[in-house]
Amino acid sequence: MRMGTSVLSLRMDGELLERLRDHAAKRGMSVQDYVVRTLMRNDFDERFQSAVEETERFHGVP
Repeated sequence: MRMGTSVLSLRMDGELLERLRDHAAKRGMSVQDYVVRTLMRNDFDERFQSAVEETERFHGVP
């Protein structure tokens, strides 16, 4: 497994960014730290797969 750092750049709408800022602020964190912490959660893979499946159903992907 390769260790190191990489840069991830995201484009998101203002409403989503504000929601992330609010969630991060409640925990005394930066948005970056909050997002990284969320991605590192043990259940992230399961929750991500569930979101992908729901999106596919919404868009009618077989």
